[in-house]
Amino acid sequence: MTTSTRSLLGTLAVLALTGLMAQPAAAEERAKVLFGAKKLPALAAAQSIGFYSRGCFAGGVAIPMDGRNWEVMRPSRNRRWGHPTMIALIEKLSRDAAADGWPGLLIGDISQPRGGPMLTGHASHQIGLDADIWLTPMPARKLSIAERENISATLMVDEKTHLVKDALWTSKHTRLLKRAASYAEVERILVNPGIKKKLCDTATGDRAWLRKIRPFWGHDYHFHIRIGCQPGSPNCKGQEATTPGDGCDKSLAWWFTEEPWRPNKNPDKPKARDVMTMANLPKQCRFVLDAPDPASVEAVTYYGDGMPIAAAGPAEALPTVPAEPSGAAALPASASAFAPTPEIGIPLPRPRPGN
Repeated sequence: MTTSTRSLLGTLAVLALTGLMAQPAAAEERAKVLFGAKKLPALAAAQSIGFYSRGCFAGGVAIPMDGRNWEVMRPSRNRRWGHPTMIALIEKLSRDAAADGWPGLLIGDISQPRGGPMLTGHASHQIGLDADIWLTPMPARKLSIAERENISATLMVDEKTHLVKDALWTSKHTRLLKRAASYAEVERILVNPGIKKKLCDTATGDRAWLRKIRPFWGHDYHFHIRIGCQPGSPNCKGQEATTPGDGCDKSLAWWFTEEPWRPNKNPDKPKARDVMTMANLPKQCRFVLDAPDPASVEAVTYYGDGMPIAAAGPAEALPTVPAEPSGAAALPASASAFAPTPEIGIPLPRPRPGN
């Protein structure tokens, strides 16, 4: 082998090695894929970790598919899980609303078994403290699984005027929302701006509960209940309190201008849930992801007036999530992160948040 040949081969080897080293490392698997694959909750003491749109939770329980006053919709999504306080509150709402004359709750998405970002849909619902309730009353007969998967909820708002369809709205809807807002655990309820306006225009007597009813994009066929961080969750990050007053002011009037409904200037901007990796979530979420499963779904299903079997007994019977700084990495600047309900007086134009 000549000197020139050896030199050429050496150069090629260096180039090959350099090229190999220059290849990008395999992209870290998206957090939504990891959490979406979990079929059961983390067997640990109940605890919410992080923020509603960037976190996870341990010790979750499921609401049964059927109750005397509720049915779970879209069961194949496996999103009937939540912090025990959230699930207990839904069960209580179902009983109280029935006493108020509501036929029964059709329950939409709560959370995945261990929370975290979802494969599709919501930006929030990640820490077990959010739940969607349809504005369609439960029918008198039991829905089949096929019906629960496929029937559509009733759209309560006219897409052109952004006002409630008066032929569909009843006083029972108002009583349902008022009852949901009456619970101390509930910090806010997200509804379509048209629904908020209908409540502002028609609510009589005590209107203090309207403060919790917050207008937001979408939410035209369901309302979104959000409760606050619960005891035993030191790493849960709450939202700012709602502004004083009933919200029936200029901040509501903004929703009936052109500004909120202008087309998205950057429709291709990725949603935060689609780019999140485990590095973007609190470090404790890795523990939650790797924690053991309970024995079965039945063992962690809440049947009302008591904790499920797996969560019964003293808290020390279950492992606790290690306490450590969250250390969550920032999301890429190009990601459209979830924006909380705008807390605005006279609102200024602001970008529309992701789904």
